[in-house]
Amino acid sequence: MNRENAREKIIFALDVNGLDEVEKWSDLIAAKVGMFKIGKQLFTSCGPEAVKSVQKHGGEVFLDLKYHDIPNTVAMATLQAARMGVKLANLHALGGYEMMAMTMEALDKEFKGAQRTRVLAVTILTSSTEETLRGVGIEYPVQDMVVRLAKLAKSAGVDGVVASPHEVGLIRQACGPDFLIVTPGVRPVFSSTDDQKRIMTPGEAVRQGADYLVIGRPISAAGDPAKTADMIVDEIMAVQ
Repeated sequence: MNRENAREKIIFALDVNGLDEVEKWSDLIAAKVGMFKIGKQLFTSCGPEAVKSVQKHGGEVFLDLKYHDIPNTVAMATLQAARMGVKLANLHALGGYEMMAMTMEALDKEFKGAQRTRVLAVTILTSSTEETLRGVGIEYPVQDMVVRLAKLAKSAGVDGVVASPHEVGLIRQACGPDFLIVTPGVRPVFSSTDDQKRIMTPGEAVRQGADYLVIGRPISAAGDPAKTADMIVDEIMAVQ
């Protein structure tokens, strides 16, 4: 794996409040990471302007809004995300087959085979444990539920999933080599775990078969974020 391939695997979680901070981080690390994740915090604050700001700096965007609603609403929201030109967008697999299939049909109708936003299904959040699932009435073990949802997403035509790195190998086995897997819950060997429960180092996650790694606080809270991003690239490159 060369350095550029390793860099492109890093998605920086842009968990900030305003466009001035978007500008700051875009200038600081756009050349060090492959993509910027814009989630609910920033999008609620700034809306599509946040996406445009990253794109203005030449950055790619993962729009992490985790849509979960009635099928038509999710389909139309995802279509709007795709029209903004984001590279990745996501929805909740727990929304069910019809919601996911209708979304993919809407995208296929609009883009007619042309390059488009790739859609990910969120399986089980990395902050969740089996106790969390039992609390909402799900009795399956976390890993079983993740694979179940990944297979459902694939059957609906979704491009891939967001899942803990600990389930990457199981998803690969169940869904094949071309199914996209994006993993939060990734912490470099030199970083703290914060509030993530099911974590793994960048090298381990890539070795398991992850396509992209979402990394936020280990970079944003570092004294030298650009150098830290380079160190993470080094960890990824060490994978054989």
